[in-house]
Amino acid sequence: MKPIKLAFAALVLTLTGLWLLADTITPSPFTYFSFRSVLVQVTGIVGIGVMSIATVLAARPRWLEPHLGGLDKMYRLHKWLGIAALVFGLVHWWWAKGTKWMVGWGWLARPERPAQQIDYGLVEGWLRTQRGFAEFVGEWAFYAIVVLIALALWKRFPYRWFAKTHRWISVAYLILVYHAIVLVEFDYWAQPVGWVTAVLLAAGAAAALIALFRRIGADRKVEGVIESTIYYPELRVLETAVRIKDGTWTGHSAGQFSFVTSEKNEGAHPFTIASAWDPNERRIVFITKALGDYTEKLHEELEAGMPVTVEGPYGCFNFRGEHPVQVWIGAGIGVTPFIARMKQLAGSPDPREIVLFHPTKDFDQTAIDKLTADAKAANVRLHVLVDARDGFLDGDRIRAAVPNWLQASIWFCGPPRFGQALSADFAANGFPASDFHQELFEMR
Repeated sequence: MKPIKLAFAALVLTLTGLWLLADTITPSPFTYFSFRSVLVQVTGIVGIGVMSIATVLAARPRWLEPHLGGLDKMYRLHKWLGIAALVFGLVHWWWAKGTKWMVGWGWLARPERPAQQIDYGLVEGWLRTQRGFAEFVGEWAFYAIVVLIALALWKRFPYRWFAKTHRWISVAYLILVYHAIVLVEFDYWAQPVGWVTAVLLAAGAAAALIALFRRIGADRKVEGVIESTIYYPELRVLETAVRIKDGTWTGHSAGQFSFVTSEKNEGAHPFTIASAWDPNERRIVFITKALGDYTEKLHEELEAGMPVTVEGPYGCFNFRGEHPVQVWIGAGIGVTPFIARMKQLAGSPDPREIVLFHPTKDFDQTAIDKLTADAKAANVRLHVLVDARDGFLDGDRIRAAVPNWLQASIWFCGPPRFGQALSADFAANGFPASDFHQELFEMR
């Protein structure tokens, strides 16, 4: 989490700092309208800047993954930047639109403009002719973005509709690019704040076009066919084996995930990979829990022989590190990346001590038998805790079971709040926050 927190703060502070190099928050003479002018500019610059970076992240650039800790972290940063853009946009909108309302209501008197003609030059003069239209389309694009971001943040909004509607933010963003080019203070373009803004607008526009033409992840997609499915009704979990056809897929690491498309109308959904990669077999196994309208019916719709598209792999939940002990916590369906790692270790043992905790509220003996066999083959010490039978897992239970926990790295995948609670508990007991690795498997 630390890299994306630092990235978020650095982006906002850098854009604000660059603006301060070009302008001032205390203009002279200091009046309501002069203050309003600079505030509209700084909120506009920062707002379109963070939205540009959010748009770039939405295109899933692979070169950024190792720097931000994986696509799951990138999507969390994308979400934060989207909310920040909304906040800065609201402030920008109020100072721009609210002032006009207050003038119309008679609360404010508009200052008189100088009567003399000013020669703005060819480019600036043309941009000024566009101001009225740029303000109009920018306002309506902003309203559209407010609605689309609200839908994205509404967890009960179906994922398939979220994926379809969220893409239209790209259209609104491109309109706001035009809005920004026309209305950013012309003198800024000759200064660092203008150079950086221009680069961000260009990168964001390119990413928006990639999204609109459905080219996100196009170079990482391969075709596959479902070989088999196994459904565990007590767990509401589906295990799906997919054979990858010859193509650009060069393999994956344990802990990574992919976007899988089984029907075009539904679109791609992210699934964690639960198998090691063997180039001779070219098989990937996904384990999926019924957690929404799409996954609820998946076991009824997927069948052997069905073609699918697999995009990836993504993620940096890679189990790396020099610690002599690793503690794995796979809560519920969060056990999936650990299954993949155990499959990998069965053929290449790890000399370190590895302890896996699998807390779950659901129980299926067949699934647990498979998990136990995987753990034994990988020389992993397994603790299965069924909530109703064994109580809930907490930091004290983990520390009691692993006396040398201070020499360990902890790897968590499961409900986000559970992971945050465990991280805080271990930090309060002197455990380094950098050694607690949490998969943020939320794509919205």
